[in-house]
Amino acid sequence: MNIQAAAARDCVLPRDELANRLAFERRGKTLVFTNGCFDLVHAGHVRALEAARQFGDILVVGVNSDSSVRRLKGDSRPIVPEMQRAELVAALKPVDYVVIFPEILPIETIRLLRPDVHVKSGDYRAEDMPETPCVLAAGGRVEITPLLEGLSSTGIVERILAGRNGNLRRAG
Repeated sequence: MNIQAAAARDCVLPRDELANRLAFERRGKTLVFTNGCFDLVHAGHVRALEAARQFGDILVVGVNSDSSVRRLKGDSRPIVPEMQRAELVAALKPVDYVVIFPEILPIETIRLLRPDVHVKSGDYRAEDMPETPCVLAAGGRVEITPLLEGLSSTGIVERILAGRNGNLRRAG
């Protein structure tokens, strides 16, 4: 077995277990939380996670469960099962821990983990995000990083499907 792959799987924890581990590990450190579907991990995800990591010492990434991705994106998604998506994200250099959450929004995960910083990428406004009150109530703050145009899993899926009709452009 690949030691790095095993190490990545060891960083994917259930919410309660992660909260218990972080209760000790985070002392004197800044805990950062971000989340997403991460279906077809691409350079935009890596850049967003690198940006999130800049806000603290420990980066926890919430990955939407398969059922929550279907509710968000439709019945044809996710393409990659939740445990594989979580393992891929856990293997990325900026990431310390990954937690899979079943809800559409990570409010329960945020309530349990109590991050110091919640980071979202894109065209969000903190005051419009449903999870903001939960972050603020726990004494945290919300940071928004710039959206990376043209980099999305949905865009990749659309290009692949267009390729079935002879419209796929070659990269490079």
